[in-house]
Amino acid sequence: MQTFDLIVIGSGVAGSIAASTCRSAGWTVAVVDSLPFGGTCALRGCDPKKVLVGAADLLDWSRRMNGKHAVKGDLEIGWPELIRFKRTFTDPVPQHKEQSFRQAGIKCLHGRAKFIGCTAIEVAGEKFEARYFLIATGATPTSLKIPGEAYLIDSTRFMELEQLPKDIVFVGGGFIAMEFAHVAARAGSRVTVLHRGDRVLESFDPDLVSMLSGATIALGVPVHTATSVEAIEKTANGRLSIHAKQHGKSVQFECDLAVHAAGRIPDLADLALDMAGVSTEKSGVAVNEYLQSISNPAIYAGGDAAATEGPPLTPVAGYDGKLIAPTCSTAIIFKLNTT
Repeated sequence: MQTFDLIVIGSGVAGSIAASTCRSAGWTVAVVDSLPFGGTCALRGCDPKKVLVGAADLLDWSRRMNGKHAVKGDLEIGWPELIRFKRTFTDPVPQHKEQSFRQAGIKCLHGRAKFIGCTAIEVAGEKFEARYFLIATGATPTSLKIPGEAYLIDSTRFMELEQLPKDIVFVGGGFIAMEFAHVAARAGSRVTVLHRGDRVLESFDPDLVSMLSGATIALGVPVHTATSVEAIEKTANGRLSIHAKQHGKSVQFECDLAVHAAGRIPDLADLALDMAGVSTEKSGVAVNEYLQSISNPAIYAGGDAAATEGPPLTPVAGYDGKLIAPTCSTAIIFKLNTT
């Protein structure tokens, strides 16, 4: 069984910063991920999204300037070409990430980690031990627990679509729904947003949300609040029928594609955290102010995997990684000096 000072589960921002910092301090470090190396921001979140949003912004500006007669002609988004352009940014990331880890002397492991003890995991049939672990697995779409949920695609698959369908429904009214709704509408799709709350982006400033909602409706995107999706069915012609309740009444929407945008939860399933004695909450691993597990001092958690009050943003994950690395280092030095 191989032993390390630190094993990081997840290769996103929080995990990468902690792994690199600890390795620079002379630790033996391994990083394990069941997905391509690079994490959410670089592969499935911020960076590829900015490419799509950038194209939509350019189109919006050109149309507004066209209305002022300052720009001649009307642009349009070539969706297949845009997706190919996006891939020029995302496709090289996993190889580059692994290469940088290996050059630093960090071992790369592929597969879903599963705890088999307080300080041991199993990955693809192999067992590994470590003084410390960092759980930085990010988040995954929450289960809606409705019939036909399997017909929904998530934001990752949306950004891989080779062709954009004519009619799209976003189930949920968070920032994923609002951003991609604007992108899809400007790319030529008919878009509808269904949100069960009284207003979209409920945790954001109400005045700004009101402005955004108005701009969204002006773009031609209906925003249905107080609308709870109850089931999704496939129709005889291959489209999707979405059954919902709106202000207590049954309503129905048809579309070619339905996108899950109703929230995400920490991706902790299948880690067998109970085998490591790790306590969890709804919002992630229960941690103290140093992001250390309150029930197993050998385990830390960062980014979306930790039950903290910080928003699910990349800078927060980066801060977590910077906090965790020196905290672990101090703990090891203390342990060595007292044994």
